[in-house]
Amino acid sequence: MRPFELTAPAAVGDALGSSGTFLAGGTTLVDLMKLNVLTPQHVLDINGLPLRGIETGDGLRIGALERMADIAAHPGVYPAISRALLLSASQQLRNMASIGGNLMQRTRCTYFRDVTTPCNRRVPGSGCPAITGANRMHAVLGTSEKCVATHASDVAVALVALDAEVRLRGPHGERAVKLTDFYRTPGDTPEVEHDLHTGELITEVVVPRLDWADRSTYVKVRDRQSYEFALCSAAVAVDVRDGVVADARVAVGGVATVPWRLPAVEAALRGAPATEESFAQAASLAVEGAEPLPENGFKLSLLPRTIVRALLEVTEGSR
Repeated sequence: MRPFELTAPAAVGDALGSSGTFLAGGTTLVDLMKLNVLTPQHVLDINGLPLRGIETGDGLRIGALERMADIAAHPGVYPAISRALLLSASQQLRNMASIGGNLMQRTRCTYFRDVTTPCNRRVPGSGCPAITGANRMHAVLGTSEKCVATHASDVAVALVALDAEVRLRGPHGERAVKLTDFYRTPGDTPEVEHDLHTGELITEVVVPRLDWADRSTYVKVRDRQSYEFALCSAAVAVDVRDGVVADARVAVGGVATVPWRLPAVEAALRGAPATEESFAQAASLAVEGAEPLPENGFKLSLLPRTIVRALLEVTEGSR
């Protein structure tokens, strides 16, 4: 880890416009600094800022500095969000990690985290060795010839499924961005991962009210039971009336370069009977446009099965 300057702004306004790196829980930032993947000269500890609070009245509002463990345990938080948080990391990390920091975490691609190897996200133009190298954990959706790294966050998948937005505050004022628009697929600029401008800060996460979001879940498939990133995951919310799907929300993780919403699957579910057969037919659309690599082609069959499993779990008793 290289030397750096640490300051702690006393007010949100004092933090805005800085070219420094924000420190919240530090569960990602500190790791990457130790590896010299990130070498900020100035780090701003924002834990003293008034960016906390959870409101569950008309929708859901979560302060950016709320810890993952506290959000997961809060009554009124939609099940898909709570479950995604509980299936993330370890209890110790969930006690430290903030929701804002979780949404901003960097990829766990081993090439990105190894400074002795090329990586277009870390050093633009240096190459992507994952394309021809070890790529079992990598993406099949939203990829480019520049990058195939998956997005690491579990809860971002659930939030994308539920139409969440992030509220941002910067030196030029405040704005709100849908989480589906906040993340950027790599294209030709994999180093640009999100729509956060220099000096801007995530202040809160807002999930609009959805009266049937209590019928939601998050299913995570991984190599081991705990403390592991997803090979494939699915966040779903389903409104079933008289055995027919009236509406649905579906997003997936572990298979794409960003949390991946599946509008075609949602459209196929609407008006269909809430049966395993119709779920499978709709879920088959999830792999449209997928580009598997030599070691991760199994995700093309794992992805639809994971969606079906989540749909069956959330509709049990209403079919």
